[in-house]
Amino acid sequence: MTSGITVYTAADAPPGGLNDETVAVVGYGNLGRTVALNLRDSGVKVQIGNREDEYAECARADAFDVVSVREAAAADVVVVLLPDEVIPEVFAGDIAPALRSGSAVAFASGYSLAFGLIRPPDDVDVLLVAPRSPGRVARGRFLAGEGFWACLGVEAERSGRARQRMLALADAIGALRAGAIQMTARQEATLDLFVEQTVGALVGMALMIAFEVGCEAGVPPEAMIMEMYGSGEMESVFRSFRETGFFRASEEHGPTALYGGIIRTLGMDREAIATSFRGILQDITSGGFAARFQDEAKNGYPMLGIAKAMLQERSPITTAEDRIRRLLGR
Repeated sequence: MTSGITVYTAADAPPGGLNDETVAVVGYGNLGRTVALNLRDSGVKVQIGNREDEYAECARADAFDVVSVREAAAADVVVVLLPDEVIPEVFAGDIAPALRSGSAVAFASGYSLAFGLIRPPDDVDVLLVAPRSPGRVARGRFLAGEGFWACLGVEAERSGRARQRMLALADAIGALRAGAIQMTARQEATLDLFVEQTVGALVGMALMIAFEVGCEAGVPPEAMIMEMYGSGEMESVFRSFRETGFFRASEEHGPTALYGGIIRTLGMDREAIATSFRGILQDITSGGFAARFQDEAKNGYPMLGIAKAMLQERSPITTAEDRIRRLLGR
C-alpha cells in the first residue's frame, strides 16, 4: 500500500486461482488474441466467443475452440474484449442473458461500466482487468518472460471469489510480473480517456506543427522525421521517464537541451493548456464524450470515416517516412 494506492505484484497471485474454471474470451482482435494466448500458455482452459468472421478463422488457426458469443457467455469466467462502443448492444443481447449465477464477467476497459452503458446481472462477479499495453506488445513481453502494467478492480463481489479471480486472470495474462494498480472502472475509464485526449492530442499536434514549421524553414522532411521519432531518441526519453523519473531523467541531457527545454516550457501559456485540459476532463467525467461516441457508432461512424480518410491520404509526413525507409533499404 503506497499513498492510498494498492499495487499488486506476482506475490499476490493466488495459487491455482482459475483451477477447474473455463475462461471464455469474447472478441479475438488484437488484445483478445493476446489475452487468449497468454491464458492458454499459463495453463488456463480457454475458449473463444466470436461471430463468424476473419477473427474466428484466426482463432481456429491458433487451435482454439470457437463458439458463438452467447455460448461463450455461459463459461465460468467471461472476459469481454470487444470495442467499447460495441459492448452495450452485444452485452445486452448475447452476454447478459447467458451469464450463469456465480460466474464472473471481466472487462479490459472500464468504459461501459463507468458511463452506465451496461447493467451486469446482480448474481455475477464483475471485474476490471485492463492491460496498459497494446496487444502485440503485451504478447511480446509475455513471451520474453517480462510483464506489463494493468489496472485491476472488483466492481461487484457475488461468488466470494471475485478478488481471487481478478488476480488469477491478471497473473495468467502476465500483468502481475510488472505490477497492477487497483482502480475502479470509473477511475480507469477517466484516466484512459483523459490521457488520450490531452497528452496524446497535444503530442500529436506538436509533431505535425513542428514538421510543418521546420520544413518551411528549409529543414529536409526526412531529417525532421529522424529527429522527432525516427531515430528512437524520443523513445529513450520516455524510457528514462519510466526507469529514472520524469525530473531526474533531465540529468541525462546536456546543458543545451536542458536550458532550451526549460526556457521554452516557461514561455508556454500554462494556464491556457490547463484550462483546456480541465474542460476535457469535465466533458469525460460528465459522460458527454461517451454519449457522443455512442451516437457516432449508431450513426455509422461519420466522423471516424472522415478522420480515417484524411489519415489515409498522402501527406508530406508519410511521403518523408516512405522516402527515408527506402533510403535505408527497409
